[in-house]
Amino acid sequence: MSIFSTIKVIAMQKNISIYRIEHDLELPNGIIRRWNVSDPSATNLQKVADYLGVTSTYILNKSKEGE
Repeated sequence: MSIFSTIKVIAMQKNISIYRIEHDLELPNGIIRRWNVSDPSATNLQKVADYLGVTSTYILNKSKEGE
């Protein structure tokens, strides 16, 4: 599972859209979707993790499941 997929699942569980996360955190439009094929900066990953109420380590560990 990619980092994007992991974030998408967590966001869906919390009823938050990817667009809303990007907008609220003032991230460029579409940046989280690009994490499907590339790695985010530690700063941006931490921002998203804080927003979702999880740790960046949790996101990274979940994204490695199924590899």
